[in-house]
Amino acid sequence: MRAQTKYQRREFLQSSGMLGFSAFLAACKTGSVARTVINADLSDDYGVRHNTRTWARYPEKCDLIMLADRPPLLETPMHYFLQDLTPNEAYFVRWHYAGLPTRVDLRTFRVQVIGAVNRPLQLSFDDLRTKCEPVTMVAFSQCAGNSRSFFRPQVPGAQWTDGAMGNARYVGARLKDVLKAAEVKPGAVEASFRGLDVPPLESSPHFEKPLTIDYALNGDSIIAYEMNGEPMPMLNGFPVRLVVPGWFATYWVKALSQITVRTEPLHNFWVDTGYRIPAAPEHSEDPKHPSEQTIPLTDYPTRAIIITPEATTKLKSGATVKIEGIAVDNGAGIRRVEVSTDGGRTWTDAALDRVIDKYSWRRWRMSWQPAQRGRYSLQSRATNASGETQPGYEWNHGGYHRRTIQTLDVEVVS
Repeated sequence: MRAQTKYQRREFLQSSGMLGFSAFLAACKTGSVARTVINADLSDDYGVRHNTRTWARYPEKCDLIMLADRPPLLETPMHYFLQDLTPNEAYFVRWHYAGLPTRVDLRTFRVQVIGAVNRPLQLSFDDLRTKCEPVTMVAFSQCAGNSRSFFRPQVPGAQWTDGAMGNARYVGARLKDVLKAAEVKPGAVEASFRGLDVPPLESSPHFEKPLTIDYALNGDSIIAYEMNGEPMPMLNGFPVRLVVPGWFATYWVKALSQITVRTEPLHNFWVDTGYRIPAAPEHSEDPKHPSEQTIPLTDYPTRAIIITPEATTKLKSGATVKIEGIAVDNGAGIRRVEVSTDGGRTWTDAALDRVIDKYSWRRWRMSWQPAQRGRYSLQSRATNASGETQPGYEWNHGGYHRRTIQTLDVEVVS
């Protein structure tokens, strides 16, 4: 059976949290799992120095930048974003608890649909693949804290640069179809989602995130079982994960195992405290006077990111430089990307590549010939079809939802 052959290699050694997982990793391949690279002159595109990077190679992954190992936080190197789809082996990893699944038996695996439904369901992996109409989409995913390290003043949390993101082609079952099969009862207000990962203590809240029932039934979200034509990588949510296109990855629950339809809103740390942004205009606040009013983080802001050149690249005067990047938004569609080579004094429209899919990133590019040697500040800003664009400065105490105009300082030599 296909699910027992193609997917068999996703069965990791049984372990208890990351302790057992790390022991398995240590025995993998050859040499050590992680290595530290010291860069004598590595400044990021905001002028912030990152002189030390730790790289790690986990099962099914290539060398990625490791921010933490319990649980694994792995960042994608920027050069992988020069292609439309981010390879599975290079796709970023973010878990909240060290007790992530390391082995899943597809013979017994089930996704439960419980709560305010007339027909509670126990869906097997094959049920999702054979009893539901398959849907294919290319969707961009981004950690809520992507680019957090660039906020000034600095904020606590994982210090991601720009690599906690990716673009992939998913195949799965519509969430709407699964909920309709369960026959949602009148009066339902939310559907919440929980995965196979477990908290370290019984008193710790499971990682569980809700969608309003109307949003869950809008037809966009899917329960994905394939990623870029392959089974979902274990570290990205095997065997199935929720895909909520246009919304931050905090809603993309990995190793999805339980859907609860609720007549009352869910309250837990991840809803009431974590992943919230200021309710103030543009979701920004004064660092000296943090906002007391917050709202849940949901959809992506409009944003353009320069992928190449990188800050460490030495450019030559008179030579043509290819400036390339990606632009993202919440699905309204990228209408324009502008690039400045003089620190924002003047702007030029970049050429937009074709639209890959509604919720995909959009690639852009332009050519530039620096006339003389020196330091240049490249900037990029995007505008979407709704007219949303990027501010010159923003700050919030969670380090979320970053959309500030990017500045990349480069050096041109003779």
